[in-house]
Amino acid sequence: MEDFKKILVTGGAGFIGGALIRNLLNNTNSYIFNLDKFGYASDLTGIKKMRDSSKRHKAIKLDLIDINAVKDFINFAKPDLIVHLAAESHVDRSINDPSYFINSNIIGTFNLIESARIYWESLNSAKKEFFRFHHVSTDEVFGTLDKDQYFDESSGYSPRSPYSASKASSDHIVKSWYHTYGFPVVITNCSNNYGPYQFPEKLIPLTILKAIKGENIPIYGNGSNQRDWLYVDDHVNAIINAFNNSKIGKTYCIGGNQVKTNLEVVKKICSILNKFSPKSSLYENQICFVKDRPGHDMRYAIDSSKIKKELNWSPTFTFDEGLNQTVSWYLENLMWCEKMMKNSGYLGDRLGIK
Repeated sequence: MEDFKKILVTGGAGFIGGALIRNLLNNTNSYIFNLDKFGYASDLTGIKKMRDSSKRHKAIKLDLIDINAVKDFINFAKPDLIVHLAAESHVDRSINDPSYFINSNIIGTFNLIESARIYWESLNSAKKEFFRFHHVSTDEVFGTLDKDQYFDESSGYSPRSPYSASKASSDHIVKSWYHTYGFPVVITNCSNNYGPYQFPEKLIPLTILKAIKGENIPIYGNGSNQRDWLYVDDHVNAIINAFNNSKIGKTYCIGGNQVKTNLEVVKKICSILNKFSPKSSLYENQICFVKDRPGHDMRYAIDSSKIKKELNWSPTFTFDEGLNQTVSWYLENLMWCEKMMKNSGYLGDRLGIK
């Protein structure tokens, strides 16, 4: 498929959205509209470092809750492709304030896709056929797994947190717009992402920062919960592959094929820090076990065989390779972390306990 000339990315100042835009600036000639409400985890530092960012990237502050503003902007931008990444994504925060997630993830998705549908229906037949709407979602919508099981595209929805329920709802909205209106959608459900520029409330960057500061490194429960880890650049390549090559109406599960317990992940980080930033005592000594998260899913893991077979995508980073790069990046960018935490008012405190 030829390159999309104009791409609208929602949530492009976030972790995955920013990685996607950096890739598009590097590897395409597309003009990118970055629609973001600029919440606590939003940042443009990585994008601004890109050579063509001032020429081919425009950031617009807009909250998807404002449907009239969304309609007006889509009509102004006239995109060939919309990639929808804007979402509240931290499970612990959804426990503290679920209404925020309902508004952002459900109502925001409805406002976006309905505005996009109205725009799409105004296009001529050639532009209509070329247009795509790519919805990026999570494997958490499927619930939890027993030992050695994997999610795939046939897995039933069984969300168990306010966050995953809001994302499941958004998935169903997108699917229904395809079935009801013939709106040209593609959906991807990914496993846990990690890499540079991830806000320091997530497990991997939070562990790195707690360790470096000499603070206790908290692990929920006994640390046996399992996650399938996907390096963010691999995820971005899968997204691009899907919106370029997938047939409309398709759903793909994207995983890193790197299933680890939370305790394994934290211990690996400590081991890397012992080499990269040694001190008199081992970082592992800072690990402490804390009260588990309410409704904490035991296992997520993805079978990515469909996207491998149909689109020839596979992850390229092993977990050790990706984690080494990630730890190294955070050690070199501690000032960025401090800036993000200071600006957001987040100091690494525990969330999600009522």
